[in-house]
Amino acid sequence: MIATSQPRASAAGLRIFEAGGNAVDAAIAAAAVLCVTEPMSTGLGGDAFACVWHGGELIGLDAAGPAPVSADPVEPVDERGPRSVTVPGAVAGWDSLSRRFGRLGLDTCLGAAIDAAEGGFSVAPMTAAAWASGEGSSTSWAVAAVPPEYEPVPRPGARVRLPELAATLRRLADEGPPALYSGAVARAICEASWLEESDLASFVPRWVEPLRTRYGPFEVVELPPPTQGIAALEALALLDPLEPSLVNQVRCVQLALDDAARFVRDGADVGHLLEAEYLASRRGAEQPGAAEPGGGTVYLCAVDGEGTAVSFIQSLFGSFGAGIVAPGTGVVLQNRGACFARTGRVEPGRRPYHTIIPGMLLRDGALAGPFGIMGGFIQAQAHVQFVSAVVDDGLDPQAALDRPRFRVEPDAVCLEEGLWDRADELERAGLRVRLDEDTLGFGGGQAILVSDGVLVGGSDPRKDGYVAAL
Repeated sequence: MIATSQPRASAAGLRIFEAGGNAVDAAIAAAAVLCVTEPMSTGLGGDAFACVWHGGELIGLDAAGPAPVSADPVEPVDERGPRSVTVPGAVAGWDSLSRRFGRLGLDTCLGAAIDAAEGGFSVAPMTAAAWASGEGSSTSWAVAAVPPEYEPVPRPGARVRLPELAATLRRLADEGPPALYSGAVARAICEASWLEESDLASFVPRWVEPLRTRYGPFEVVELPPPTQGIAALEALALLDPLEPSLVNQVRCVQLALDDAARFVRDGADVGHLLEAEYLASRRGAEQPGAAEPGGGTVYLCAVDGEGTAVSFIQSLFGSFGAGIVAPGTGVVLQNRGACFARTGRVEPGRRPYHTIIPGMLLRDGALAGPFGIMGGFIQAQAHVQFVSAVVDDGLDPQAALDRPRFRVEPDAVCLEEGLWDRADELERAGLRVRLDEDTLGFGGGQAILVSDGVLVGGSDPRKDGYVAAL
């Protein structure tokens, strides 16, 4: 089974399964297609993270690139443009996943993406809206700055071809990651940004130990810094002994996001945030607001017949990232460097705070299933709401994803339609509420859970995709 935000990506994953590939192969194929069909949200110039369950063991992949080694510690941090670009890690991440776990090879997995870019694809309705509006972000800097190579903005149903991106994908299939991290494509990336060829050539993804916490009978799994995965885990750990009411969920999320803002840094040890004594000290503390800039991301998950599961997320951060395409390549460069605003300045050779987080559930030491919700800083918040829906309310993945969401912001709690009638409940608890009509601002998720040996999937109606299964 595979669940993605685009029909063509789900279909590509299914064809990989039919060709004898496993969940990792299917995930890579779908991720590559998403780089074509959701170019405002993801691409070869972005980063990726994954959580893989294989052979009864759990491993995390961190394929996030750093700022240039020679970067100036810029103040204020550039939110877009050449000095917001960090090393793109996604392609190296695909290769690492394929070599360690895959069956079919990276070249085979890229076939569907090449076909989509060369032959063209039809733009889905929500993708067209995100292409035009920057995924509905409420922050002005994240409003889409569509590069000329991706104009004009297509209407729903329009057919789009991306020949330069197709050529780059074909080179990747023929040559592997060196096609992007050295040679002509690398030179084009460096000419368009402040990266140097040595920054690209030296990049290596990392295998990392995921973080875990218990929630009810489940273990919830997230990745360590530089991701905000700890925010989801801490919020759930704070919530676990409490009634999982809307008010308590909001308050626990506020506290956890505040802690993540203070403690999540590249390479930081955040284990103390899950210790019982610390959690007890935080419950009942004053709930701060949380800075919530938007971002563009794609999430997908896959599980195969042998029980291998992949939770995979990939992003450019802002819509069309830095607003820059490396000339002649079709590669949109990410603006993840904007997240150095968390520390106030760019840190040369280091990675900024990362919003993107792939989730996984385990039960009794066995796979319960991968899940994730894209959408900038709402991700940790939405993970909490999804897990509570599954564990506390017994919802299946589709019902849990369908459920309306809240989003904590610095000055208010935003409620999606469907929760508007509960505004009084939050206001009585002293929280300021805003009723938000913009569905795109509440993210979009995918999930596959194992139930009595059967795979049960869900695909968020806020996106264009679906679940596909054999």
